[in-house]
Amino acid sequence: MQHQAAIKTDIPFRLDRLPWSRFHVLVVLGLGITWILDGLEVTIVGSLGPALQSPQTLQLSSPNLGLVASLYVAGAVAGALIFGWLTDRFGRRLVFYLTLIIYLAGVLLSALSWNFLSFACFRMLTGFGIGGEYAAVNSAIDELIPAKYRGRVDLIVNGSFWLGAAFGALASPFLLDQRIFSANLGWRLGFGIGGLLGTTILVLRRFVPESPRWLVTHCQNEQAERIVRDIEQTVADSAGPLSPPEGSLTVHPRKVFGLTMIFAAMTGKYRERSILAVALMIAQSFLYNSVFFTFGLILAHFYQVPDAHVGFYVLPLAIGNFCGPLLLGSLFDTVGRKKMIAGTFTLSGIFLLATAALFGLGWLTAVTQTVAWVVIFFFASPAASSAYLTASEIFPLETRALAIACFYAIGTAVGGGISPALFGWLIETGSTWHVSLGYALAAVLLLGAAAAEMKFGIDAEQRSLESIAEPLSQ
Repeated sequence: MQHQAAIKTDIPFRLDRLPWSRFHVLVVLGLGITWILDGLEVTIVGSLGPALQSPQTLQLSSPNLGLVASLYVAGAVAGALIFGWLTDRFGRRLVFYLTLIIYLAGVLLSALSWNFLSFACFRMLTGFGIGGEYAAVNSAIDELIPAKYRGRVDLIVNGSFWLGAAFGALASPFLLDQRIFSANLGWRLGFGIGGLLGTTILVLRRFVPESPRWLVTHCQNEQAERIVRDIEQTVADSAGPLSPPEGSLTVHPRKVFGLTMIFAAMTGKYRERSILAVALMIAQSFLYNSVFFTFGLILAHFYQVPDAHVGFYVLPLAIGNFCGPLLLGSLFDTVGRKKMIAGTFTLSGIFLLATAALFGLGWLTAVTQTVAWVVIFFFASPAASSAYLTASEIFPLETRALAIACFYAIGTAVGGGISPALFGWLIETGSTWHVSLGYALAAVLLLGAAAAEMKFGIDAEQRSLESIAEPLSQ
């Protein structure tokens, strides 16, 4: 049976009126810790880039490294689209277990790579898993976290990638020290240790239930009620009696919401929101894939920084990236989404234009360029995280995961698929002006995203997901 009689439910309002509790902390840890692991191993890849060019390791060229990054992105795009659809069809919980297992397999296999082709294939598999994680994890977080805290939690969770990046930056000099490990062993340990640590996430995720919001719209109201009662009891045990929910809505549950219905909503009623999501995703993806993930190559080629020291420069960048969402995140729930998203994209773009000019003129050193990136990414990191927040909260529940997947895929394919290969070629030319033009392009995209936010942005702060976008089943 595909359809069920209309039901009246107060489940979304019961979840949104909950105070912050241990339950929400476990949800954030169980789902968000993936980004810490991803940040750890992606930063190790970036920091180890020059080392992987050595004849003692994989003998990769700069274009090889750019192509590996592009294939990682291609895997992420494919994973996002496939698992985004599966997440909306079969639920959040099943998929975030499956994508995590695929991701961890890719990380562990990367440690066993023996040449360029094997490394590229295993990185693509890793991307396939992490792409699926974006859709499943962001959907689950937004649907389980109360509206009052949704903005800051989403930003901090996505920004926690950079906490992992900081650990990766600290580990890289140690892994590359040939007095401790041979040239062909240290980089393998980085992947292996990260993959083994990631298995702990499987244990944490048992504390995360299926989204009651998803269940109630997919003909599983009794299970949704049971989960919400358990959550309420857990929260009440620690926070005291709960206030009564305010509001209810009527939905027409369906076991399956066809792709035709989903895409009709995204390209019809929510067309302007789709344009906004695409603009934000492309801008943030191009920035990070062009600037941050090629930083190790810039240090080696233009500043002659030894491979073993690259991590010392990446560390402050990672800290700046994490501090941005941590310190500015609450403002997205108080000052407001529209002002903060537009403001952070604008400041990032202006500072990047200035840095591009200084780099082209040859007026920067390894230290001063690192300082410039710290300032830029302090604002760019919450801007980037807000792109995922926007895509996940401005579309109906039934299409949430697929919406995240589609816009992540479009942004990543355009911004992330092109920029690593482009910058690999620009760096290979040896011209600071060629590289600075690439930076300028990234800045223009950031400013364009800020303009899109001002025109199409939604004031979604502290509002229930159902009031921002009515469920298709309503």
